[in-house]
Amino acid sequence: MQLPDAPMRPAAAAAARLDRDEAEVARQLQVCNACRYCEGFCAVFPAMTRRLEFAKADVHYLANLCHGCGACLHACQYAPPHTFAISVPAAMARVRGRTYTDYAWPRALGALYRRNGTTMALALAASLALFLALAAARTGALVGRPLGGDFYAVFPHGVLASAFGAVFLFACVALAIGVTRFARDLSTGHATWPALAEAGTSALTLRYLGGGHGEGCNDEDDAFTLRRRRFHHLTFYGFALCFAATCVATFDHYLLGEIAPYPLLSWPVVLGTLGGIGLLVGPAGLLWLHVVRDPEHRERSQTAMDRGFVALLLLASATGLVLLALRDGGAMPLWLAVHLGVVMALFVTLPYGKFAHAVFRCAALLKWAIEKRSPSKLRVGED
Repeated sequence: MQLPDAPMRPAAAAAARLDRDEAEVARQLQVCNACRYCEGFCAVFPAMTRRLEFAKADVHYLANLCHGCGACLHACQYAPPHTFAISVPAAMARVRGRTYTDYAWPRALGALYRRNGTTMALALAASLALFLALAAARTGALVGRPLGGDFYAVFPHGVLASAFGAVFLFACVALAIGVTRFARDLSTGHATWPALAEAGTSALTLRYLGGGHGEGCNDEDDAFTLRRRRFHHLTFYGFALCFAATCVATFDHYLLGEIAPYPLLSWPVVLGTLGGIGLLVGPAGLLWLHVVRDPEHRERSQTAMDRGFVALLLLASATGLVLLALRDGGAMPLWLAVHLGVVMALFVTLPYGKFAHAVFRCAALLKWAIEKRSPSKLRVGED
């Protein structure tokens, strides 16, 4: 006589809903939960100790809370080639990259960018730049005569504002939908002002890129270095300065009636130049670190996605600085078309590349800031 199947325990039911990569993260965290040597390294390990089992939402949360600093890998006695094969940074990176696709809107674009990020980014930038150059040629703007830095003589202000406004709105909506889906599955909870302040400070200072002792990350070996944190800071704040330059220029245009081109020492130009330099040095450094870092710190299948975003940042900053230097010459219309094509491609792909990780990580940091202020739900020893 065949016995009926025994009812599945909650832990087994949770594990059954995990895919292979998620189940591997859960397995490694079970080992880490028993060891707890790395408990003080970053937010991942104290958050882990508040759980005895790891469902899909827990795995997604902890994967995005992980900054991939590598400190735990170099400190772990169970790291490869040990039989347990504990490599938390790589396991987390595999799941983290998947979340950008799983929660992306539209999801098909996220999947396409994840597989072909570099090719898609460069092809889109080249196509948009060519389209804009042909559009400028039809108006006679590419004949080579100097236009005194007047971009609106090449593309009317209304056309640029409408096109980039639509692209920017699409990027904001897609990112908002993705992070809303992610936060809903995480059950983030009620955010208090102290929790918001802590999460914001951790994000803006890149607190958890300090490694286990605040000395930095492990890149290609056991040595600690702050290079990764500094290159991230240059990238983020360079992007923020460029965005600030756009906001100031918009304010000057619509409220003060000051029309571009702006003087070299005006706020829009100064902010944009400083931001462009940050976006040149930061992404170049991150690209270099991506090549030299220990392969156990990252997931190789995400190389196309990672480098596609970095390539667009580098091209946007480089073409922007060249455009500024040549804005009074006859080559300005062509460089303007190239720069605008790259920037438009960057904004179209923002919700699907590495930029998404900043938004998802902020949501994970907020959940941790809320969670650590709440009583633990563990009731060890109770039925």
